[in-house]
Amino acid sequence: MGDSPIKSLSLLSMRKSFDDFKFNKQILSAIADAGYTEPTPIQAKAITPILAGQDIMGIAQTGTGKTAAYVLPILMKLKYAQGNDARALIISPTRELAMQIEENIRLFARYTDLRTVVLYGGLGPKTQIEELKRGVDILVATPGRFLDLYLDQHINTKQLKFLVLDEADKMMDMGFIGKIHRILEVVPRKRQNLLFSATMSELVHKIAGDFLAFPTIVEVAPQATPANTVTQQLYLVPNMKTKINLLQHLLKDDEDFHRLIIFCKTKTTADNIYHFLCRKYGEGKVRVIHANKGQNTRINSINAFKEGSIRILVATDVAARGLDVSDVSHVINFDIPIIIEDYVHRIGRTGRAYKLGVAISFGNAAEEYYINKIEKLIRQKIPVLDIPEQVVIEKTTYEEQQVIAKEIDLQKRKENPEFKGAFHEKKMANLKTNKTKKEITKKYNTKSKRFR
Repeated sequence: MGDSPIKSLSLLSMRKSFDDFKFNKQILSAIADAGYTEPTPIQAKAITPILAGQDIMGIAQTGTGKTAAYVLPILMKLKYAQGNDARALIISPTRELAMQIEENIRLFARYTDLRTVVLYGGLGPKTQIEELKRGVDILVATPGRFLDLYLDQHINTKQLKFLVLDEADKMMDMGFIGKIHRILEVVPRKRQNLLFSATMSELVHKIAGDFLAFPTIVEVAPQATPANTVTQQLYLVPNMKTKINLLQHLLKDDEDFHRLIIFCKTKTTADNIYHFLCRKYGEGKVRVIHANKGQNTRINSINAFKEGSIRILVATDVAARGLDVSDVSHVINFDIPIIIEDYVHRIGRTGRAYKLGVAISFGNAAEEYYINKIEKLIRQKIPVLDIPEQVVIEKTTYEEQQVIAKEIDLQKRKENPEFKGAFHEKKMANLKTNKTKKEITKKYNTKSKRFR
């Protein structure tokens, strides 16, 4: 952040009602229709300085209402449709989050004539270009698709008054820092900047320094702290087959586990879990989403999950952000995330809007390394539960043992570059043994020659 003075709003008095913000009748009516009666802490702290034209750095965990915290004041300041070019640009790391933001804008802008267009990859740009031609006030976009359409001269940025970076930490994790700097080069210098993030990594600090001018920090919880509405649990599970057995045991309680998301590290694992659950519960109760799934398939799966027509959604981290579904009873981390910040975002899919939820993690010996790092990040220990007696603990295959052992070696080498690894030690031991055998054989042969 350099030497920029930063104002903090940690002690700001809380607003009790949306009427306190002096919103116009159209916005207040939309808020009431949406069923909201009082602002969440992030909304109470962020809306006033945004209305006052200040740059904001908002630090808030998922499920705290941060989208409305910036959408409502932007709608208030834009007021009505004007011209042909966007006056507000909201950048999102994923298409799912971009679509969720657009939904929020349409919800709160229903009594205005403000026009919103959402841009994301995964499908042809023709329809999006046609929407831009019809005129836009608020543009929601992923970085890549925005730059593609800007460079093809379908977007004019000269009228932009607001620039929002949402889920900035996820954008940094996904390698978007170059694209963000390119976007900063093509938007007007005179604008209001809003950055929201659940965690403050070094890269987020760097982009904040380039992006924000004398920002006001709005923080509603310590960085990377999971919502206190989420009960966290951890099972130390030796191998993949035992994880499957434990999952099967937990899901027998369909009354308690009535709507859940299962997060996997890879597309292959997600597909395998999906096929296993389909055999158990039928295809009508389970869907899977990951990067190899088509855009329409992903949208349909998320909508079916939101509507409650399916019980289980299996996903990779592509769905960890921007998936706003109420009444998710459980999140199960079938694999521990390697990007440790994703743990907070995964478990933030449950316990939303101050409802209670449970986050259960399965970790093998190689994943304990990431569990320790997650516990340091969230500054709390995750309670470890015993594997229920009814769950069969399978023997770890030789192949899986090798994979786990190699992963542990890599982790130790990451922490200590001088560490050679168990595999190295085993190899050296074998070499020494072979060398000794050769020396004994050589001596024996020499002696044999002498006695011939």
